[in-house]
Amino acid sequence: MKDNHASNGVYGLGMIGALIYYFKHAATFWAVLAGILKAVFWPAFLVYNLMEFLKM
Repeated sequence: MKDNHASNGVYGLGMIGALIYYFKHAATFWAVLAGILKAVFWPAFLVYNLMEFLKM
């Protein structure tokens, strides 16, 4: 059985980038907490917005 862990690195880099983005735009403590949650679940937001854009 062959495992390919390249996608883990891409997800990790995306999460770090999302954390930096949300931290830079956070003005309150609650915005920071929301940013952490958004950074963890960014692929779900991406797919949702893509499907909404494509009217699926």
